[in-house]
Amino acid sequence: MATTTQPELDAAAPASGTESIIRVTDVHKYYELGETRVHALRGVSAEIGRGEFVAIMGASGSGKSTFMNILGCLDKPTSGQYYLEGIEVSSLDKKQLAAIRNRKIGFVFQGFNLLSRTTALENVELPTLYAHITREEGQKRANEAIALVGLADRKLHYPSQLSGGQQQRVAIARALVNRPAILLADEPTGNLDSRTSVEIMDVLQKLNDKGLTVVLVTHEQDIARFARRSIQFRDGRIRRDDPVSDRPAASEILKSMPRVED
Repeated sequence: MATTTQPELDAAAPASGTESIIRVTDVHKYYELGETRVHALRGVSAEIGRGEFVAIMGASGSGKSTFMNILGCLDKPTSGQYYLEGIEVSSLDKKQLAAIRNRKIGFVFQGFNLLSRTTALENVELPTLYAHITREEGQKRANEAIALVGLADRKLHYPSQLSGGQQQRVAIARALVNRPAILLADEPTGNLDSRTSVEIMDVLQKLNDKGLTVVLVTHEQDIARFARRSIQFRDGRIRRDDPVSDRPAASEILKSMPRVED
């Protein structure tokens, strides 16, 4: 799946015959920390195809989080190009990047980031308030998204009335409500127990099976194996890019795991 141009720089490519939704070319990222310059990304080139499920892996300081921030338009490369659905977003200003984030990218984080005084449904609906759609359409989408993650019967509950796994499902529904082109999940199971983590991966696998492009950042090999492809970062470079062999179905693993009471 990877095409290596030189030993130190892998040009990662999507599955054969797949339309690229993400293309990153020779991206470098520097941070200035006082008098010290940190070179976080060192000439990264990669492509991710529409409908792929890719795990981004690496130790702390490997560059994976910087890479995710650039993919999510939360940061810009110091040099190099980033194309999202054919749009060269690395040169856009802050207002344009915010518009891209709202229209094309759904985010799921380790911390659920839910508003405590609003219901699950209201949390899911929130991003639609900043989209160019009617309130009626926003409410319709929110109901559809929360049903998609299996929480239609809990939609009027507040976050404090939900388990950690249920809160993360709400966060996933919120990420989906504006119908993004890609879902970026940054350590989405980091605060969850083993069974609940597999339940969240089951949700992501099912969304991917429906055609959604999923990019998952994780340091856990047990979580990365649920993706279809794994990209390994080290020292700001892509060191490996491989299809996931023997990829398990999370739904099948759940059948043999003890259930955790909500």
